[in-house]
Order: sequence, then structure tokens, then C-alpha cells
Amino acid sequence: MKSKDIRKEFLHFFETKGHLIVDSAPIVLKDDPTLMFNNSGMAQFKEFFLGNGTPKNNRIADTQKCLRVSGKHNDLDDVGKDTYHHTMFEMLGNWSFGDYFKKEAIAWAWELLTDKYGISKDQIYVTVFEGDKGDGTSLDEEALELWKQHIAEDRILYGNKKDNFWEMGDIGPCGPCSEIHVDIRPEDERAKVDGKSLVNMDHPQVIEIWNLVFMQYQRKADGSLESLPAKHIDTGMGFERLAMVLQGKSSNYDTDVFQPTIQKLEEISGIKYGTAEKTDIAIRVIVDHLRAVAFAIADGQLPSNTGAGYVIRRILRRAISYGYRFLGLNEPFIYQLYPILKAEMGDFFPELVKQETIVTGVIREEEASFLRTIEQGLSRLNQIIEQLGDSKIIPGDIVFELYDTFGFPADLSRIVAEDHGFTIDEAGFETEMAKQKERSKKATALVTDDWVILDDKGNETSIAYDNTEADVKVTRYRKVKNKKGEFYQLVFNQTPFYAESGGQVGDKGSIVSANETIEVVDTKKENNLIIHFVETLPENIEGVFQAKVDISKRNATTKNHTATHLMHEALREVLGNHVEQKGSYVGDDYLRFDFSHFSKMTEEEIQLVEQKVNEKIAEALPLIEKREASMDEALAEGAMALFGEKYGDKVRIIRFGSSVELCGGTHVKNTADIRLFKILSESSTAAGIRRIEAITADTAINALKVAEKNYNDVLVALKTKNDALKAVQSLLDENAALKKQVEKFVAQQASAEKATWKAAVKEINGINFLAIKTNLDTAAAKQNAIDLTNEIENALIVVGTNDTVKPSITISIAKNLVADKGLHAGNMVKEIAKHISGSGGGQPFLATAGGKDVNGLDAALVQAEEFAK
Repeated sequence: MKSKDIRKEFLHFFETKGHLIVDSAPIVLKDDPTLMFNNSGMAQFKEFFLGNGTPKNNRIADTQKCLRVSGKHNDLDDVGKDTYHHTMFEMLGNWSFGDYFKKEAIAWAWELLTDKYGISKDQIYVTVFEGDKGDGTSLDEEALELWKQHIAEDRILYGNKKDNFWEMGDIGPCGPCSEIHVDIRPEDERAKVDGKSLVNMDHPQVIEIWNLVFMQYQRKADGSLESLPAKHIDTGMGFERLAMVLQGKSSNYDTDVFQPTIQKLEEISGIKYGTAEKTDIAIRVIVDHLRAVAFAIADGQLPSNTGAGYVIRRILRRAISYGYRFLGLNEPFIYQLYPILKAEMGDFFPELVKQETIVTGVIREEEASFLRTIEQGLSRLNQIIEQLGDSKIIPGDIVFELYDTFGFPADLSRIVAEDHGFTIDEAGFETEMAKQKERSKKATALVTDDWVILDDKGNETSIAYDNTEADVKVTRYRKVKNKKGEFYQLVFNQTPFYAESGGQVGDKGSIVSANETIEVVDTKKENNLIIHFVETLPENIEGVFQAKVDISKRNATTKNHTATHLMHEALREVLGNHVEQKGSYVGDDYLRFDFSHFSKMTEEEIQLVEQKVNEKIAEALPLIEKREASMDEALAEGAMALFGEKYGDKVRIIRFGSSVELCGGTHVKNTADIRLFKILSESSTAAGIRRIEAITADTAINALKVAEKNYNDVLVALKTKNDALKAVQSLLDENAALKKQVEKFVAQQASAEKATWKAAVKEINGINFLAIKTNLDTAAAKQNAIDLTNEIENALIVVGTNDTVKPSITISIAKNLVADKGLHAGNMVKEIAKHISGSGGGQPFLATAGGKDVNGLDAALVQAEEFAK
């Protein structure tokens, strides 16, 4: 059965069981502060399990694209080494929200696997939770009795808390689970060794394919469990592993999920998969990581140096490194695999088709950049090895610096070290890695108490579009601690505060009672709850408060948000319809807008975009808003839907004239409220992604006032009334003439000094040697040294510049001395540069070094004479 058909059969089966089939959520999570990426099938349904939202249907099925590369669920280091771990994978799942429970989940899983997919019953083992004394839980007898109706009891195994109790996090919904394992070893091997002894033993052919989670408890902050008011089903089946089983393969990578991409990589590299273990691992790493990176970029997450972007860059660099080290690929190659991935998965995941140009462009540029980094790292590492000399051990902190600062893989450092007969200080490297992990852990550490529920019937709704003030009551609160200290999170029955979303910052403000005023320092959304951050808890937590949004910040933010819509439309008009939003920041101080475009904007294009936005502002276009539109209605009106965004059944349409977008942010009532729009900068953030930063309203007007004042000050300084350009050009011409005079003077001075230097040359062992200090600059000193070497036979010239800020040393050697006496200017200058706290290098006959301590020049020149002796 082909992989495409396996996916279709799963979804069709659960559709016949009354499940609503929904699309995969984006792999990148934008409104969940607890997760960077969608790491499981249930992530997009968290709000329903927590009781903070109502699903479209109590029965849902889907295939969810997942990424496990950080945090608790991290498979990155296993990928490639075995045949069944992946970074990006599909999770087939069926869900029940307070509807069916263990009986149906178990019966349908058995029916699908054995009747529909035809997996032999004597290859299947199942596990049930044995209970845990620490939690006060006992054997899951309900699941045990239900499984006995379908499978022989000797194929039902008991599992501990680690394997058979699933938890969303340290706190939250959780419950026992039943894993389904399949033994795909050859029949003769199964006859020799009972498969039950290999379950959960990391055997590559006795694998878990499906986990049925029976969510029936709530884990409290103190570690205790309490029963949930409604019981849920949460299942997840590995699509790639299922394909391996159904296609009779012994590896996920032998299935049609990966084989087309592997065959393309074989063509590019000239290396056949299955030839050697090292190259096989490299090929598996590359084709796996391609999927992770491609889906993340298609969903809007670009590689960067922080957060989720750093994770994506790390995955891509890991793939490039394996290709470079084991497949001999030193030119960009991963982007060439993308068309194969698109052909195989684009039908079900249309974002791969829609975003092809962006994805391939970003990957290609990242590859080229990192390959340059590898070459630079190799050069640096070779220098370090030369400097270490006989020690034969590269310090761990140096290896870590290469890895952490330059992205140079530690594995590559090991290989280079071995090639030179060196080793690396593994313990020192691991110590530095542990320090980094601890720093990262402390930076993100968050201790969250349980919610204290004051009103479990509160509507907890947003009224932010229409209000900036409202009377509110706290419905729940909790204490939270992080590296900055202790603070509280409050939820109100209704709130005028806008929660951070879609690039727009959250509102700030205050809540006021008769006795106190408490500042709200931020507003965010988590699992469909609007959470208000405060530093102190109200004295009368059950009282009524007047919630007041900081109107000045809200208004400024609102103007910037509407400006992004107007600019988006203007960019498409000026540059073309290929322009799509790829990220944004909307605050009260400025706006930032990332968009797809493959070349730097010209000054004329920037001015035209700015002009078009200001024209829309001058037109005084009113806001036309539809808050409860269907997606079909929105698309019919021409509203732009962004890839990587998760839209519900109902969407909000924002229209200003011909600008129509789906948006959940706050906006002005009329474009005239913006007053003025000014672009500050246009730059590149990644291949095919440009960034504009801009300001509006009072900020823009004040910026223009400052610019005007600065211009007037320049006119005064230039002693002209209005023609600043002419006056500046006159200064440039005068400066150029003076520069020529200075260069002529320096050349004359250098020529005069050269004659003095020549007279100071002395003969040492057949070498005409000179070591001298000079007040010339480095360039003039270097040229003098070269000239003297050409004029004098057997010359070894060492010149130190007497610069108190940046002293330098130049060594020039006659080429016959290099050949006859084995002298090497590059090695010599590295050695003596230590006296001036410097470093350098160069060719055997010419080298330079720069330093910081001019007081060491005399010692450097003295040591240089030793080379002549």
C-alpha cells in the first residue's frame, strides 16, 4: 500500500466512525508560549482538553505534522543513527472530547490495523499501564479487559509510568495509555526469540506504532492527581512507521515516504544508499532534516539566531555538515531535493507547492553561508593546531567556541584533530556544553502554580475591539516564577485588553479598585485564555475592578497595525503579487514587516510604496469590519489568508478600501487617523525575504521635525542657505585634493626612511638582516620592506610600526632564503607578535601581524634577530 493511500485509509476509516476530518495545524506554534513547535498530534487541541474552548465536533481525526527537536520531546540526536526516529513526522490521530472512551478507542484501533490494513494478529503486542505507587494509581484493569476481547492475553504486557502514562506537561491533563507494538522481524527470527521480550527495548524491528491515551486525570502543581470532569481520548500513530510495516520494509527510509528523495541524493552525491554505515547515516539525516526544515519555512519560520529560528538553522546545518563530511558535498545541494519532496507530499500539504520559491531560496542561501562558515572554521582550526604545537590536545573551550560562535560542528573538529594526530579535550567540551544548557535552562525556567478558580462559570471573553475600559472580575489566577522574579497571571470574566497575537504586542494598563491600582504589564494568550500579567496580587481578589487599557499605547499600536495592511497592498502593487507577509511586529513605537521578494528594493520603489500608503491615509478610508465571516465568504471577498496561520470556522475580515485581509488585531476607524507614514529602512533577513521598518503618526512627524532641524544645522555649518549638496561636494573635492597631498608626503617620507633603513642593514650568517621601528603607517612600512627585499640580496627585513593604538609587524624575506634556509615569514610573525599582544600570518616570504601593546615592539625585534642566527 502506497503511503498516500495509507493516509487516506486512516482518515476515511475514522470518518465512517463519525469523526470530523480537520487539516493539520501549522508546524510552528505562534500563540502558545509553552511550545516552539507542534510536537504532537494533540497540541492544536490543548484548549479543548483544558476546558478553555469548544471543538467543532466531539470526534475529530487528522494527520498532524510534528517536530521534535527541543525540550522534553527531542529526537534530534537519534535521527539517522537508527531507522525509525525523525525530526519532522506525521502523527495520525483520532480524538474524543468527552465522547467515547477506552472501549471504542481500543476496538477501532484493532479493527483498523487488522481488518483494514491487514496486519497479522500474531505480530501485534499491546501494553497497559501497571499503575504507580507514588501516584496512588493501580493497574488499568478496564483497558486490560477490553484488550482481552481482541488479542491473546499473553500478548498484553504491563508498562510502567515512563512508558504507559502520558502527560501534557508538568501540570495539566494526563492519563494511562496503551501502546500498540508490531514485530516485523522475519518469521524464523520471531520463532527463535519471543517478540514480547523486545517490546520497548529499542529494537529496530519491534516498534511502537500507535499510542492510545486515556486522558482521565489532571496533574496538579504539587504532583498529585485528580479526576477530570470529562474523559477524553488522544491517540497518535506514527505515519512513517506504519508505512514501514504495511510496505514490508525493515526501515522507515526504505518506504516510498523517503526513497524518492534518497534516490535524488544518490544522483547528486554519486554515493549509493546501503553501501556503508557512515554514508547511510548521512543520507538518512539529510532526507529527514529536509522535511523538517522545508515544512517549518513553508509555515513561516525562517532560520535565525534566536528561538525557533535557531532550532531550524541548527537542523539545516546538521544536514549540511553530514553532506560535507561524509558525502563530499561542498556546494549547496539540499535545495535540489525539495522538488522531490513537493511532488510526494504537495497534494496533501499545499503549502509545499505555494511556498516553493521561498523555501528553496532560503535553504540555498543558508547552505552557501554555512559552507563558507565551515571553510573559515577549518582555517581557524588549522591555525589553532599549528599554535598548539606538541600538546596534541585541543582545549574543549576552543572546540565549544567554534561550535557556539561560528556554528562549526564539534564532530568536524574531532575529524580534523584526528587527521593531524590530535585529540580534543572531550571533558572540557562537555563542561562548556553543560554550562550553556544550564544558562539556557535558567533563562527559560518557569515555575507555574495551579490555577486558583474563583468562578468556573465565567465567560472569560474579549471585548477589546470595542472597549478600552470595563468593569471586570477575576475568574482565575495563578502565581508564576521565572529568572526575573515572582509575578501573577489573572484571567477576567471579560477584558478590554488585547492579547499579543499576529505580531501585535499585548496591551498594557491597569486595574483599579477603591483601595488600589495594579499595573498590567502585559497581556498574552495561552490555550485560548487571555492572561494579564501583574506584579502583585489584588488585596481583594474577588472584588470588582475597573480595567483600563493604556490608551496612548493602544492607539499608537493600532495606527501601526493598520499601516501594515496599507503597506502590504502597496508592496504588491509596486513589486508584484508574489509579495506575501512573512512576519511582523506591531508595537506602539514602530512597525516591522517581513515579506517575500528576491531583490533589494530601489530607492524609487521605497518612495513609491511610502507615497501610496500616504495617499490611502489622505483618502480617509473607513474601516469595514466583519467579525463572524466564513472562510469561503472571506476568500470570495479577496481577503488574503497567510500560510502558517491557524484559522477557525469564523474569521474576521478587515477592509480599508481595496485592502482586504484576515486579521485579529486592532485597527483605526479611519485611515486619516494615521496622519503620516514614513519608511525608516529596507533590508534583507533571509534569502527571498525583505524587511521594512516604519513609523506613523506623531512618531513619524517628530522624526521629520528632527530631520529638518539636522538639515538646517548642516546648512549653518556649511555656511550656505539652501544648496547643501553643492557645499558638500565642494568639501569632498577639497578633501580628495588634501588626501593626494598627504599620500605624496607619506611617499616622500617613506622613500627618505628607506635610504636610512638600507644603511642600517647588517650581515648575519650570510643573511642581510634589518629589524627597525618606524612611525610610518602599516601600508607604507610594508611597501618599504618589500622594496628593500627586492633591492638587497639575501634580505630578511622586520619592521615594527610605532603606533600606540594599533602597532604592527611586517616580515619580508628573499625567496631564495625561504627555499635554501627554510625560513617562513608567516610562522615567524605569529611567534614574535605575542610580544605586542597580537596575531597574524601570511606567506613564507611575506607576512604581517597586528597587535595592541606597542611597548612590546623592542622585544619582538630582538627575538626576530634570532631567526637570522
